[in-house]
Amino acid sequence: MERIWLKQYPPEVPASISTESIPSLSHLIDEALAEFASQTAYISMGKSMTYSELNDMAEAFAAWLQSLGLGRGDRVALMMPNLLQYPIALVGTLRAGCVVVNCNPLYTARELEHQLVDSGATTIVIVENFAHTLEKVIHKTAVRNVVVTSLGEMLGGAKGLIVNLVVRHVKKLVPAYNLPQAIGFKDALNLGRGHTLSRPSLGPEDIAFLQYTGGTTGVSKGAILTHANISANVLQAEAWIKPVVRRGQEFILTALPLYHIFALTANCLTFMRIGAQNLLITNPRDIPNFIKEWAKYPVSTITGVNTLFNALLNNPEFKNLNFSSLRLTLGGGMAVLKPVADRWHATTGVVLSQAYGLTETSPAATINLITESFNGSIGLPISSTDVSIRDDEGRELAQGDIGEICIKGPQVTPGYWNRPDETSLIFTGDGYLKTGDLGYVDEQGYVFIVDRKKDMILVSGFNVYPNEVEEAAAEHPGIQEAAAIGMPDPQCGEVVKLFVVRKDPALNEEAIIAHCRSLLTNYKVPKHIEFRDELPKTNVGKILRRALREPVTSEMTN
Repeated sequence: MERIWLKQYPPEVPASISTESIPSLSHLIDEALAEFASQTAYISMGKSMTYSELNDMAEAFAAWLQSLGLGRGDRVALMMPNLLQYPIALVGTLRAGCVVVNCNPLYTARELEHQLVDSGATTIVIVENFAHTLEKVIHKTAVRNVVVTSLGEMLGGAKGLIVNLVVRHVKKLVPAYNLPQAIGFKDALNLGRGHTLSRPSLGPEDIAFLQYTGGTTGVSKGAILTHANISANVLQAEAWIKPVVRRGQEFILTALPLYHIFALTANCLTFMRIGAQNLLITNPRDIPNFIKEWAKYPVSTITGVNTLFNALLNNPEFKNLNFSSLRLTLGGGMAVLKPVADRWHATTGVVLSQAYGLTETSPAATINLITESFNGSIGLPISSTDVSIRDDEGRELAQGDIGEICIKGPQVTPGYWNRPDETSLIFTGDGYLKTGDLGYVDEQGYVFIVDRKKDMILVSGFNVYPNEVEEAAAEHPGIQEAAAIGMPDPQCGEVVKLFVVRKDPALNEEAIIAHCRSLLTNYKVPKHIEFRDELPKTNVGKILRRALREPVTSEMTN
C-alpha cells in the first residue's frame, strides 16, 4: 500500500505483508507449536511449560468446550491475570472455533455484567480471587459453564499447594463465593481428554476476539478482531522486529496483562510465532519481586508502558540487574516520555523504542525502527499500513500540520460488536479508522502524536497538549510522575493544572512552576499544582486523566 508522506521505505523491513497462506490465527499458532515443540514456551512462578505441553493442554481444553456443544462463533470469557492457564485457555478457545472475550480481573460487578451480557458469552474461565464478582451477576447473563481456577493450580506439587495456602489463608485474597456449577481448570482438561476434537473450518473473516474498549466515545464496546486482523498484525510486528530477534532464542518478559491487546498480540502471539520463552509476571505492581524474577533469567525483550519503565528506573535495585542479554525494549499504550527513554538507555544500554496503536488496530499501527535511537515519534506506518492526518471535516492535511491520525490496513477492526451506529462514527468516507488522537507527520514520514483529541487544553485560544507539559515536568529530578489536565478559568477559558507525585518530599509548587517556565511558553505553564501520593491508572499503568478531571469539574460547578 502507498504510504502517505513516506518518501522511501526502510530497507530492513518489507513494505507489505501477505496473509494468503494463513487461513486462520489458529493455523498460525499451530505452526509455532509444532516448530518449537520441545522448547519452553511459558514460565510462571518458576514452573515451565513447553510448546508441546501447551499444544496438548489446549487440545484438551478445546475438546472440552466442544463436548459442551460450543463451536464456531460461541463466546468464551477469560478473566485472569498472567498465569499458565491463560495461554492454554486462549489457544484452546481459538482451536475450538470459539471467540475469546478478554475480561479485566479487576472489573466491578457492574462492568463484568455489561461485558458478559453484551458479548453473549456462555462460558467463562475465572481465577477464584474474582469469583465473588461473577457470583453477583451470573444470573443476569447467558453464562452456563464456569471454570474456576486458582493461582497455584498449574504449578503442581508442593509449590502449588503453598501458593494457594498463602493466597487463600495468609493474604486472604479469595473472598467467599458460591458457584455450584463451577469446575476446576484441571478437571476441564481431564474431561476434554476423554473426547476427540473435531476441528471447525475457520476462515480469515471469522471472529477471533471481542476486545472491549471505551473507544473514542461512550460505553465499553466490543471491538471485533478477526482471525485475519490478528494474523496480519502478528506478521506485521514480526517483520518489524526481525532485524534484531532470533527465532527460537528470545526470552521475553511479560509484565503487561495478556488480556490487554498490547501484550496479547505482542508478547503472547508474536513471540509465540518466533518460539520465544515467555516469563509471566502475575503482579507487575510489586516492583521489588518483579525485579527479583527478572534477575533469574536472561531477558532479551521487555514491553511496557511509560509508567512501568519509570517505576523500574526509580527502584534502586533495578540498576543492579545484568542487562547483557537485553536486546529489545518496546513501549506503547501511552506516550513514552523522553526523560524516561533517556534514563532507560543510560541504565540498560538499550533504546526504548516507541510503538503506537489501539484496540481497534489489533493493536500495532506505527513502530519506530528498532535499530534507531529514541526520537520522540511513534514511528513509521508498519507494513501494509497507511496513515493519513485529517481535519475535523475529514480533509487530508499537509505535511507537518496537526490533525486526527487516521489508519487503514489489514489489522483494522471491521467494527464494534452489535453496534452499527458506533461503527459508523469511527470510519472516514474512504475507509480510514479515526483514532481520536492528534498528530502530524514529518518530512521523513515519522508520525508524531501530540495528544488525545479530547484531552487537548484550550488556553486563550491556544492549543496545549498535556503530553508536552508532562514531558517538561518529568525533566525535574524531584518529580516521579506528572499528569496535566485543563481546568476551567474565567479569563482564559482553561488553564493547565498539573498533578505531581514527588520523588523529593521537599519539592514545592513554586519550584515546579519555575522549572516549567524555563521549558514552556507562558500559556503552557501550569497555573495550579496538586501533589498526590499516586496517580490513577488503568490496568496496564496508563494514567487516567479522566479520573483527574472529574473532581475538578465537580468542584468548579458546585
